Parts: sequence; C-alpha cells; structure tokens
Amino acid sequence: MKMLVFGAGAIGGYYGARMIEAGADVTFLVRPKRAEILHATGLKVKSELGDFSGKVKTVTHGELDTIYDVILVACKTYDLDAAIEQLAPACGPHTVVLPLLNGMRAYERLDERLDRRHIAGGVAYIATMLDRGGEIVHFGSGDTLIVGARDDAQAEIIGALHTLMATTSGVRQQSPYIVQALWNKWVMIAAGALMTCLMRGTVRDILATDDGVALMERAMRECMQVARLSGYPLPEHAIGAMRERLLDRSAAWAASMMRDIDQGQRRLEAEDIVGEMVRRGDRHGLDMSLARSAYCHLQVYERQRAAA
Repeated sequence: MKMLVFGAGAIGGYYGARMIEAGADVTFLVRPKRAEILHATGLKVKSELGDFSGKVKTVTHGELDTIYDVILVACKTYDLDAAIEQLAPACGPHTVVLPLLNGMRAYERLDERLDRRHIAGGVAYIATMLDRGGEIVHFGSGDTLIVGARDDAQAEIIGALHTLMATTSGVRQQSPYIVQALWNKWVMIAAGALMTCLMRGTVRDILATDDGVALMERAMRECMQVARLSGYPLPEHAIGAMRERLLDRSAAWAASMMRDIDQGQRRLEAEDIVGEMVRRGDRHGLDMSLARSAYCHLQVYERQRAAA
C-alpha cells in the first residue's frame, strides 16, 4: 500500500510511523525545512506503546508526481484549503483520502473539492505533541483509531488499511457507521474545548468551582442537541465516554486548542470545532448561549494575536 501523509506533525507523524511499522510504503509531504530536519535526524516517536526512530521518505509540494492509494490528512483545519490544493496531484481515480480532522465542516469542504467518493472517515482518540526538538511525544497509552468507508468505492482500500493498522499497537476499528463516530467525537471535543478554552483551565480546575459541573453539563447538552437534530443522536456508550472524560474531577485534561492558547499560537481551530457547532445549533433554533460565548472568546483571542 502506497500512503502519502500530509505533514509529519503530532498526529500525521505518529500514524505514519505506525503504518511504516505495519509494512506500508509511506511518504510524508512536508515543507522544505521539515524535510531537511527529517533527512538529518529521521522521524522520532516516543510512546508507551513503542518508540519509533528511523529515516523516512519525504516529498515537498513541488516534487509531488506520484499517485497514492491512501492519503492521510491530519493538519489543522485552518490549513485544509491549502492542503487540498497541494494534495490534488497525488489523487488518482482510486485514491482514498483519510482525514483525521475534527468536525463535519472539513468533510464538506473535502467532498466539494475532491469528490465524496474519495473521502473516507477517520477518528483518532490520542494525545500527541510535537516537541521543540521535533520529536513526537505520545501522552499515556490511549490510542484508538477508527476508520470507515463513506462510499462503497472506498470499501476495499479501507478494509486493507484496517488490516494493516490492526497489526500495530493500540485499538483499531473499522466502522460501518463512521459518520456517527465522527459526530460522537465532535460533540465531545466541542464541549470540552469550549469549556476549557473559555475557562482557561483543565477539567479538574473547572469542576472544582461552584458552577463548573452545571456549566460542563450545559456544554455537553448544547452540543448533543445539535447532533440529535442533525440526525446523529449520540448513543449511550458515546455519552458515557464523554461524561467520564468531562466530569472526572481528577482529570488534568484540556482540549488541544487550550494548549494552543497556552503556547500563544496565532491561529486556532475555533471556526470548525466551536463556531460550526454554534451555526448548526442556530439553524435548529437551539439556545447555544454557552457555546456562543466561548466562540466569541476564541475569536477575540485570534484577533488579538493577529494584531500583535
């Protein structure tokens, strides 16, 4: 299987490394500076599930001249439009694009630009970070990857991909209900992100306050209502998993967007994760006042950073 991974960041680099371990022919599409680093030091992953260190194949945008079986996209959603332009030359008639992106707006953009027949579904539950030295750090041992075909034309390649991934460490699932799985994660990530970003704290910090539990419950309720009225009500197991994470008084968890704020990042995924949830709630006439407040907060932050 020939796989192209867009970028060699925290998520793309991690799963690209796992696919190399599984025997896939993996190439990373990276910027020239990242290519130089990878050529000099190789790709390095630090994980409780097994470290990876080795030379990898890279290609830059101007060098891309090969058609791939699978293209893994794990960029930030605000970089997606640029990614689509760069990936187009690598897409053949049977290429399957596997996004590991949060929210449904990204899928709509991919469907429109590259055709839904090429766009499969992917959900990753994992905490990774690219450190200052360029090494990918995997926090804890949690690693669940769910893949699924969104069109019958993708079924064979997605099945082969899952077979390969199943030989690597972590939980690997192939779901016939991948769109529901995408909604399940989006609701949890949106609720967790809007609360941890708005309150600038971890789940533990928030739940220790007088109104923290009630506000977290409200955040989950607002997002779950959007999913339900959109035709994808969360099943009990997904609700239970979300409540276990977001109502755990000992949890030091915060959304990756909160970590981006802590690091002073100029751009956030606010538009696709929180803003789009607010807009879909508005279409159904829902009270999204808590999510709307968080989205306003995130927009103010981004404008301040841009001005600075």
